[in-house]
Amino acid sequence: MFLGEYLRTKDNKGRVFIPSNFREELADGMIVSKGFDEKCLFLFSKQNWQKLQEKILSGPIARKNLQEFSRWFFSSAREVETDVQGRIKIPPLLEEHAGLGKEIVLIGVSDRIEIWSKENWQIYYKSADSRFMGDSGTFEELGF
Repeated sequence: MFLGEYLRTKDNKGRVFIPSNFREELADGMIVSKGFDEKCLFLFSKQNWQKLQEKILSGPIARKNLQEFSRWFFSSAREVETDVQGRIKIPPLLEEHAGLGKEIVLIGVSDRIEIWSKENWQIYYKSADSRFMGDSGTFEELGF
């Protein structure tokens, strides 16, 4: 399970350190892809990627929106590996999609890691914090 928030700085070769407590679950390999609804990236263990892939592919193949989503999502995905120091290199296409600069934030979201530019994460988190802390009705909408 992935939990927590980690500020990282890309090195001069564009590599990013993966937090040590995430590496064990990622030891069998990982897949990085575009995030679904925000300008961020998803980083999955191969096992969690397989579960997501099965869920997506279990939908009816004739649904046009599912086909469009599958093309958009799977075409961007890449397998990445950590080097001996625990760093990954994010592919340039994905780096551009998420607007990643020198400072990035890795957040654990249970079954995946999300990779955000520091600026985009701060904007998103401030908005989410205001929404969830300022309106108790939001929790009811979520079934809590």
